[in-house]
Amino acid sequence: MDKTHIRVLSHLKPKNPILVAGLPSMGNVGIMAIRFLVDSLQAEKYAELYSPVLPDYVTVDDDGLCSLLKYVFFAMDLSEEKSLLMLIGDSQPPAEDSKAYYEICGEILDFMESLNCSLIVSLDGLPSFHTRRAVYVAGTSRRIISEYVMMGAEIYAGGRIIGLPGLLLGLAKIRGIEGICLLSPITDIVSDRDAAFTIYKFLRKILGLSIADKNMLLGF
Repeated sequence: MDKTHIRVLSHLKPKNPILVAGLPSMGNVGIMAIRFLVDSLQAEKYAELYSPVLPDYVTVDDDGLCSLLKYVFFAMDLSEEKSLLMLIGDSQPPAEDSKAYYEICGEILDFMESLNCSLIVSLDGLPSFHTRRAVYVAGTSRRIISEYVMMGAEIYAGGRIIGLPGLLLGLAKIRGIEGICLLSPITDIVSDRDAAFTIYKFLRKILGLSIADKNMLLGF
């Protein structure tokens, strides 16, 4: 493997899809929120992204089976005219290799453009000294920020969004793809499940889905 590539696994034909990306980030909130969503919706695995710019190790499951690091797209139809794609990433590239971040985001965006993606939503954690169950939003236009503020988010102002969740949003903007990043305050930078569930509930709200009870999510 000499370059990043995406392998489609399903015959599903996404229709004007929305992409919600749970990439490695602060508090692991993006990955956990998307796992909650995938499990609750019983979404189908749609495609996998592999890249030589990801770290040089494999994951090993409880049965001893090893797998390359990868990003997995899941898919389901929200309606006859709209599909939902959900992306979970195993790892970010090494922090010192900024070109690798651009390569992975570029491949994701090329794939989304080929599917006529209408909106990209990235997820992240926001370090905080105090527990606060809120959702902040940054976006590619004032209009789209206002739309999600009206749905209950607060504006994330004057800060930075580091790594893949932010870069994916910035590169989407220059390609003319609308996007937002949803951030939830975290007190545990490694794994903040309550913050992840806060974002998960907000995602279900903006997608027009009923709100699942936290206790119904196995493994929470």
